[in-house]
Amino acid sequence: MTTATQTDIVIAGAGIGGLTTALALHAQGIERVVVLESANEIRPLGVGINVQPAAIAQLFALGLGEAIAATGIATRELRYLDHAGTTLWTEPRGLAAGDPHPQYAIHRGELQMLLLAAVRERLGADTVRTGLRVQDFEHTRTGIRVHAQERGNGGSTVSFEATALVGADGLHSAVRARLHPDRCELLPARIQMWRGLTEVDEFLDGRSMIVANDDRSTRLIAYPCSARHAQHGRALINWVCMVPDVAQDLTREASWDCSGQLKDVLPYFADWKFGWLDVPDLLSRSTQILEYPMVDRDPLPRWGIGRATLLGDAAHLMYPVGANGASQAILDAVSLANELGDNSDTVEALQRYEAVRRPPTTAIVQANRDRDTAERAIATRPDPEKTAALAAITSSYRSIVDRSHVR
Repeated sequence: MTTATQTDIVIAGAGIGGLTTALALHAQGIERVVVLESANEIRPLGVGINVQPAAIAQLFALGLGEAIAATGIATRELRYLDHAGTTLWTEPRGLAAGDPHPQYAIHRGELQMLLLAAVRERLGADTVRTGLRVQDFEHTRTGIRVHAQERGNGGSTVSFEATALVGADGLHSAVRARLHPDRCELLPARIQMWRGLTEVDEFLDGRSMIVANDDRSTRLIAYPCSARHAQHGRALINWVCMVPDVAQDLTREASWDCSGQLKDVLPYFADWKFGWLDVPDLLSRSTQILEYPMVDRDPLPRWGIGRATLLGDAAHLMYPVGANGASQAILDAVSLANELGDNSDTVEALQRYEAVRRPPTTAIVQANRDRDTAERAIATRPDPEKTAALAAITSSYRSIVDRSHVR
């Protein structure tokens, strides 16, 4: 009979949410933590993301401020443009908007790696175990037994005895599938997305983010995301192209790291030249292109059962129109750790965590849908009408997101 490893908390998934959870638990004095990652090796994959000030505040509180500042770009402003590059409206961001902490644009993989390094330093090198995917779990008289399958070694099963299981295993969460087998359907927005990274000589003031739309709601989002490039007088630009009503292969498994092709996206942006930015050149010189449909899921009526709960994309997959996916996962992580640190009853702590986090994240999922619909409608209006409409949408959205902050 296989002997189960004893621990306090099992976290499925070593992404941004799972690793932040481990660090936040450590800060609460909970150090017997195991993070199970299905990949055999954790590498700095992906492209850029934005992390909102409320989430940055929590990462700074975990002692990661210097590492983040050395890696990412503190965004100063967001500019809305038309497809000719004309500025329609500008909104300050982060410190410039009066927030106590910056908004950071950062390479997703580099953020994951600095979180991983901190987990291994603080909790031990064997805290994160790779090549193990959570397959199943069952509640016991005093805890929860988690079963994970090794990717090598003939697919052997490894078991863990814990007080709680946290499903931070992302888009295709095995924990969610076990908790909610009938609530895993992905809902496409009929928008295809392409993402990439391109090094350029300069990009506005080096701390600006742009959102450009044409009158068909074809959209480009772009921003610098690398402090190291900036130190050498260059800019590493994360770009996102969003094209509505494109024929989509929905039989292809949605994933944030599927390879895309330049020929599929370039025709939509062939005439987008701003003077200071040649968009076709930006796309053509990307070191990689990723492609996936924009999807989310309907919010769950509950996340967890007993000693098992969900976190991040596994709990509340949302459209990436408000740059809140990673940020909300970070806020989830800190809230969960706070509840487990404050409450000796694990089941009650998980219930309190869900009561705190499920309502605001549900509101953001819906707000992202509403914002996408509203911004697409605005794209068809004459330019003079767009400024006030964009300002109203942003103000309303921010008020919803502000209610998600961890107090």
